[in-house]
Amino acid sequence: MAAEFTTDAFDTDVLGAKTPVLVDFWATWCGPCRQIAPVIDELAVKYEGRVSIGKVNVEEQPELAQRYGINAIPTLLLFKDGEIVERFQGVPPRSKLESVLDNA
Repeated sequence: MAAEFTTDAFDTDVLGAKTPVLVDFWATWCGPCRQIAPVIDELAVKYEGRVSIGKVNVEEQPELAQRYGINAIPTLLLFKDGEIVERFQGVPPRSKLESVLDNA
């Protein structure tokens, strides 16, 4: 199951993480967000220990959405060593996400 990232712990949980971190920026009212949610949860289980995977609810954490220029959801950001190395808007194919996570 994907973690929930908050503004308070984002710097520690994401930017300071020892492993790559995939962050799903989403909202409850967003249809495509609900479409990709099960895939995100499945990937969180599959990559446990190798890649941290979590979500940011843009309505509850607007500071993070603004900080990373999230202007469409879902937006997925892959962080490595505190830097964004991949960015996806919309619902990317699962195979594309797996390929990126395998290479991370």
